[in-house]
Amino acid sequence: MAKANLDELDYKILSILSKNAKTPYLEIARMCNVSGAAIHQHIQQLTQTGVIKGSEFILSPVKVGFNTCAFIGVMLNGESTPQEVIEEFKKVPEVVECHFTSGKYSLFMKVYAEDNVELLNLIQTKIQTIKGVSHTETLISLNEEFRRTIKL
Repeated sequence: MAKANLDELDYKILSILSKNAKTPYLEIARMCNVSGAAIHQHIQQLTQTGVIKGSEFILSPVKVGFNTCAFIGVMLNGESTPQEVIEEFKKVPEVVECHFTSGKYSLFMKVYAEDNVELLNLIQTKIQTIKGVSHTETLISLNEEFRRTIKL
């Protein structure tokens, strides 16, 4: 995928939004010394070109009852295509990220579960039963120390 053709204003807008996605367009316009319409047009263009993939509220998993975070490396056996396996993973709500990787694993996922008992159940009944999954290796996160978006 090619790098998007961004100008100085685009980078300013992205920098502001990456710190606070709820910043009003008029405030961004004031910070950038341009009109609100210009900000609206740039954000529309950034969205249409896929630079901005959306905005989201970040939930605290623990506050909503998901006390266990784990990373699962998945090895495939060829019974299904990787894309078919990924489509099945998309049906599992506890899977919040899935990446193609190089090295030992074909896929690497981030999952949340209520606790270790539920994590074991998730692995045994929802992940390892998917056609094409050979085996998995799980790493439990003891604590998330920080999370951030890329810095522009």
